[in-house]
This record gives sequence, structure tokens and C-alpha cells, in this order.
Amino acid sequence: MDGGGAASVPELPQRLWPGPGDSEQPFLRSLAAAHALAKIIRPCYGPLGLQKLLVTAKGETVLTGYATAILGALELEHPAARLLRDAALSHAEHSGDGSAFAVLLAEALLAQAERLLLAGLPRAQLREAFAAAKAEALALLPALAVRALGPLEDPFWALHSVMNTHTLSDAEGLARLVAQACWEARELDGTFRPERLGVCALRGGPLDRSCLLPGLAVPGRPCGQVTAVVGGARVALFACPFGLVGSNAPGTATISCPAELVRFRKGTDYVTEKQVLQLAMGAVNVAVVCGPVAERTLAQADQCGILVVQVKALRELQGLSEALGTPVMPYLLPPLPLGRCERVFPQALGEGEGAAVVFQWDGPDTPALTLVLRAATTEGLRGAEQAVYHGIDVYAQLCQDPRLLPGAGATEMALAKALADRGAALEGPGGPALLAFAQALRSLPATLAENAGLAVSAVMAALTTAHQRGHFLLGVGARGLMDVAEEEVWDCLAAKAHALRAVVDIVLQLASVDEIVLAKPGVPLPRDPGPNPRKVQERPSSPKTPTPITR
Repeated sequence: MDGGGAASVPELPQRLWPGPGDSEQPFLRSLAAAHALAKIIRPCYGPLGLQKLLVTAKGETVLTGYATAILGALELEHPAARLLRDAALSHAEHSGDGSAFAVLLAEALLAQAERLLLAGLPRAQLREAFAAAKAEALALLPALAVRALGPLEDPFWALHSVMNTHTLSDAEGLARLVAQACWEARELDGTFRPERLGVCALRGGPLDRSCLLPGLAVPGRPCGQVTAVVGGARVALFACPFGLVGSNAPGTATISCPAELVRFRKGTDYVTEKQVLQLAMGAVNVAVVCGPVAERTLAQADQCGILVVQVKALRELQGLSEALGTPVMPYLLPPLPLGRCERVFPQALGEGEGAAVVFQWDGPDTPALTLVLRAATTEGLRGAEQAVYHGIDVYAQLCQDPRLLPGAGATEMALAKALADRGAALEGPGGPALLAFAQALRSLPATLAENAGLAVSAVMAALTTAHQRGHFLLGVGARGLMDVAEEEVWDCLAAKAHALRAVVDIVLQLASVDEIVLAKPGVPLPRDPGPNPRKVQERPSSPKTPTPITR
């Protein structure tokens, strides 16, 4: 895939040790699964990547080029593919993005590991050599960090670089809005908590109609006659129906006369009145519900002066719970403590479905700000939301470690050159392992060139020659080689280091697998029982031998 390295790039030897080497095989059985997974993700890598049409189990169609969303939606059967997917998603959860980088680098390292095994390198020495190569690469990363975000510097240029990898109609304007939101949400001591920033996505209107609101806005609407609370809102959050909407248990009420029907209605009215009175006696005057709302219960809430807000997604309740400091209740009882803010009111934000409910606090130390996103289509709104969350996560990392690396594949090529130079001069299994690691890193800028529609061989040859001459700030752009410092294309050092650790760790685990076995149905995952003799006695006397998977 690196397709065109310069003639000076060292090559791996065909045979490291004499003999057939069958004792140190079999081949990596997880390689085919990694190839299949990487084949799906590879066209989506980079700012010029393509998009996928995902069809969910419910028949919904989603257009996205976000590798994290694609990986999360895939139905995988091979255990190695699931492990690789979980490692990539775990890295994306930690760093905000980078799942495509993790999958592609892991697939390239597994391919190089297969070559080393076929060349006769023992598996134990392969794991040791790859671990040493990882340590070498991590030690080289800080020397490549030529830019850092200052504590009083506008973060726009750093956020625009990472948010521009998403398909957006106005990436620059959205990056400026995210930079402003992150700057205003910072603490006085310079720390930043991502939970202070909320994102409210409303379909309808262009992307440039997005704005920043003080307080926390959630997509929703007031359900009853009480539409706002001003002068001290006491909020309760419920992840359950508001009232007796329907029974979860299969049952039928048998009524034989009108008197029994009257008693049945009185019983339901009493339960409804009791539930609402409990909330009123608990000083609740705002109830946020994720679930259906019963008309009788809503009428009772109106009489008690309780504002009922209905939201569609449970994540909205989770965001309110963090900002208000109150738990999400699974039943209609007043929580302890109640969430408190100054006012709760609905606000229309343009045309279409631009309706939101805003929770606001008084004073400059408001615990939350909200980025209200607008887009004409669901796909555009989803892409903008993913880009905003990515930018917020990157800013949180830059507040911890402000160092930035050259992007557009420049860092991967610089690491590949340094590892290849050291591997060519190193004897023993460590040398070929460093060369293999370098070739795996070169596959990433080659993928960028391929997705940009460039001649991969010519671009990689020119890029390798430039890095051999010391131009380590050159990467792959839309028209060929570009200077990442001039184009302001940067990667977060902390995210890159975390990705390298995660990828090499999962590759070392998969490289140690020689067989996939099926457990009996109903048998839980094996765990270390420890020195407990009772668990040892409970083991079956004659367990069946697991059946190996030969495919």
C-alpha cells in the first residue's frame, strides 16, 4: 500500500532463520478479518474520504463518513474483528476520533507481523520486538511536536485543523463557534470541563445560523399549560412515563357493571393524583420526562403549577443531570437533591423544528453553555454534531497537553524514516521489526493519497525523498505534497500517542492467538478464579473439549 518508497528505503529480508519455521506458525488467523474491516474503513480515511450508506436493523438509512459511527453500526462475527473494532472505538471515546487511524494501522501491522512470521521470526520475539518498536516510536513523538497551543491563544487554528476532516459545508465558521464556546467555558484557573458545553441539534435552517446560548438548551417542548418557570426552578428528571400511560405487564381488567367501571376510573385517578402530589410536596416545579406523557397526569401537573418538558433522547437527561447535579429517576418520585437553576423557558430558534427548552442560571459562573446547531438535512446535522464533539474533545486534550504534531501523514512519515534508519543499523530481530513498523506507518499517508485521487506511487516516492532530505513538515494534500505548517494541519500529540499504544497492544494480543475455540452455549466468559478452593471444587469433572474453528 505504501506503493512507491524511494530506493533508499530498507527492505525486509526474505528469511531470518534457516529451516521451515513451521513450529513458530500458524499464520495470524485474524489477518483476514482485519483486512476485511480495513477494506470498509479505508475509503473514509482523511478529509477527502468517501461516505457510506448505512442501513440499520430498523430499515433506516444513514449517510456518514464518520469511521466511529460506521464501526459502531457494523455487525461482526469474527472475534478478532470485534476485538479490533472495540479497541478502535475505545480510542475514539478517549480521544474524540481516530478510529480509522487505529483500524488501518492495526491492519498494516498485522500484515507486517505475518511477513515476519513467514520469514521465520519466533512469535515470542515478534511480540518483544514490536513492543520495543512501539516504545521507540513513542520516544520520538515529542521531538516532532513543533507547535503548541498557548494558554491565552485563540484555539481556532488548532480546532479547525481537526474539525476539517469531517464533511461540512462551513467548517471554518463552525470551528470559530466551537473555539468561542470552549474559550467561554474555561474555568478561571485555565482548566476545561467538556461537560459544561452542551450541544443542541435542531433540524431546519443553514449551518451558519448556529449560535451559542448561555445555559443549557435541549430539544424538547412544554407539554401542558405551564410553559415557563422564572425565579427559582427546582428540576426533577424522569426516565419513565409520566403517569399511567399503559401497563407493562400483559393483563386485562374485567368489568361487569357500570359501578365497577366508576371504581376503576377512581382508582386510576387516585394513583395519578398521588404521584403528582408527591412531586409538588417535594418542591418540584419542573419535570423533564423521557417517555410518554399521560393526559390525566399532565392536567394534574398543570393544577399544581409543574412545568412538564418532554425530551426524545435519554442523553438529554444525562446532560441535564451533570449540569444540574440531580439524578435521573426511573419512577415518579422527587429526587434528592433537586436540580436548581434560575429559569426554564421555551425558545424558538428559527424555522422548521427549531424548538428548544433553555435552562439558565444567573451570574457569570453559569455551569453550562450550549452550542445550538442548525442544518437543513438530518445527515448534515449529524455531521456537524460529530465535528463539534470532536473539536470539544480535542480542546480538552490540548488543555492537558498543548503540544501538536504535523498532520496530513507527515508525522507517520517522519516516524517511519527514523525507525527505518535505526532498524537498518540494528542486528537481531529488533532490526526487521523496526523496518516492518516503518512500512506499516507508510501505509497511512499512502491511503491519504489514494483517497485524494493522486498517483500513490509518485506521491509516496516524492514524500519519502523529501523526508530523507529532512523536510519532515511535508504531508499529503489534495493536489500532492503540502507544507502542513503553511496549511495549518495539525494533530494532537496526546491522541496520537494514545492511538499508537492502543493499536500495538491489540496487535500483540492478536499475534499471540493460534486458535479460535467455541465455548458451550450458556457458559460464561472465563475469569481468573484466584486462590479460592471453593470455585475449583465447583468445576465440572469432565468438561467437553472446545470445538476449534477451522475457517
